[in-house]
Amino acid sequence: MSTDAANTPSVVERTRTVAADAPVVAVHFLDRTAAFVLGEEAVLLVSGASDEKRVAIHGGGILSAACDGVRVVTGGDDGKVCSTDAKGESRVVATDAKRRWIDQVAAGADGAVAWSAGKTAFAQVGSSEPRSLDVPSTVSGLAFAPKGVRLAISHYNGVTLWFPNAQAAPEVLEWKGSHHEVTFSPNGQFLVTSMQEPALHGWRVADRKHMRMSGYSARVRSFDWTAGGKWLATSGSEQLVMWPFQSKDGPMGKQPRMYAAFAVRATRIACHPKQEIVAVGYADGTILMVRIDDGAEILGKHPSNGPVTALNWDATGSLLGFGTEAGEAGVIDLG
Repeated sequence: MSTDAANTPSVVERTRTVAADAPVVAVHFLDRTAAFVLGEEAVLLVSGASDEKRVAIHGGGILSAACDGVRVVTGGDDGKVCSTDAKGESRVVATDAKRRWIDQVAAGADGAVAWSAGKTAFAQVGSSEPRSLDVPSTVSGLAFAPKGVRLAISHYNGVTLWFPNAQAAPEVLEWKGSHHEVTFSPNGQFLVTSMQEPALHGWRVADRKHMRMSGYSARVRSFDWTAGGKWLATSGSEQLVMWPFQSKDGPMGKQPRMYAAFAVRATRIACHPKQEIVAVGYADGTILMVRIDDGAEILGKHPSNGPVTALNWDATGSLLGFGTEAGEAGVIDLG
């Protein structure tokens, strides 16, 4: 830990432990119900002090998950896209005609859902029929813009921006290399992808101005925007790396801030929805909460077996859910 462990404030005792009994792919909140997406078949719904419901959804592995606060959308190696609500009621949104793996999913405003299989991205808005778009290579990331129904589709050599309900040709933001996770800034002005190499690449959407963010020790597999979108918090290093996005030029010509230096790499990042606080999960199972203005740290979870693979806040910022590759899971109640 970057400070003396014995002197680091702790909220570990506020954790409700959950027996996931499987690797945790993701955790999302449906109001105050935590939805733990497991690596095989099921979503585990946890609420209150004792309520748990394990809902079998897929006939195999769950490869991707997203949430809009009302339902959790999952994609599986059974070729199905499913939607599950807080009551555990699940429905099949789509089944791939060729039963291909559903590699990526995204959830947008007004019930919009997107998913991918191979080189094809699909989007369904409301009750309309799904529309599809083929891109140059396998889809590696999907993200809806914060306003309107515009979908970012990452792939080899760039990102395709697509309006599924419009006839206009998709726009391509080009940059050589393999792009993975993709995210819009909360104001929609910037688009950022993680690269196969230890770097991020970004564009200012209005004029396609490039921004390259490098210096990591490993590939960035998790990032999140702070409340208000002033910072992009990222994994990929033995510390929390924060890129500034306060100005119209974003991080161009600026250096990142570093917090919470550690002995092992950060693996999962989750920003508090209302305050400039970032939860950081590490490869040894530790979770720290870091306050941006002064770098103060609070211990959320002691180290254990397996890296943190899932980390998320509820909408109020009073609950923090986590899961690990080893099947540990829990909800920290900070209210």
